[in-house]
Amino acid sequence: MPVKKILLLGNPVLREKSEDIIAFDNQLDGLIVDLRDTLIDFQNRKKIGRGIAAPQIGVLKKVIYLNLPGRHFALINPVIIEKSSETFQVWDSCFSFDVAFFVLTRRHTSITVKYQNQKGEIIKETFTGNLSELLQHEIDHLHGILATDYLVNKTDIILREEWEKL
Repeated sequence: MPVKKILLLGNPVLREKSEDIIAFDNQLDGLIVDLRDTLIDFQNRKKIGRGIAAPQIGVLKKVIYLNLPGRHFALINPVIIEKSSETFQVWDSCFSFDVAFFVLTRRHTSITVKYQNQKGEIIKETFTGNLSELLQHEIDHLHGILATDYLVNKTDIILREEWEKL
């Protein structure tokens, strides 16, 4: 499948809410391939990134694709069902920002997510640390929420060049 164009900050589609996946069919399989290929292309070009959500390629469906060291998979219709009370601060960026800047955000250190796999099977999985942050970021995309929405202080945003010095 072809690499898709990633929608950038300011595109109104990024602020819309996604719909549940109902049919686990060839159309879903094609969307997952598009997400995978687009993510891998971005990782190769920008040397950063671990996940992508369907709204970022203009598809308002609840699908996320992760490409992690040793594991790559889709999360379909993900819902956070538990959050730790403990939080941490993390510099967060986004493909839809073209990774041009980072925003200081606060995320839960641990979350449990209920999702479906590509076969429609229901899975519950707990994610901690940087994977917890990643899943919170990607699930936010499915609800029209961006990392910039968490900006509290005007000073909590930096360009990528400065972030790399940290």
